Amino acid sequence: MLANALVCLAVWLATGGRSLIDKVFAIIFPISAFVANAFEHSIANAYLVPIGLLLKEEPEVVKASGLAADQLAKLDGPGFLNNLAAATLGNIVGGAVLVGLVYWFVYLRGEGSRS
Repeated sequence: MLANALVCLAVWLATGGRSLIDKVFAIIFPISAFVANAFEHSIANAYLVPIGLLLKEEPEVVKASGLAADQLAKLDGPGFLNNLAAATLGNIVGGAVLVGLVYWFVYLRGEGSRS
């Protein structure tokens, strides 16, 4: 959930910037936090996991990964789909609740009653 919250926060902050420098500096913290915490994002996983599936038989890649063969055996199609489903659900909840609902609560909550 926090992955998409940070992605949405980066987009939201960048939208508020007026110049290119403002936008770049605004996204540095959310993107750095995303990477440093190794969060999973459904869009990133949709690219990276299939690449891992394609390369898990390459000896150089296996050696560079530092993983044992039994750990790489767990990397398969059904595992990818489970990972993608969980990451997607978490991203939806993170974007809708942790960003969208908070935005509504802070800025738009009373808008419907005003005339």
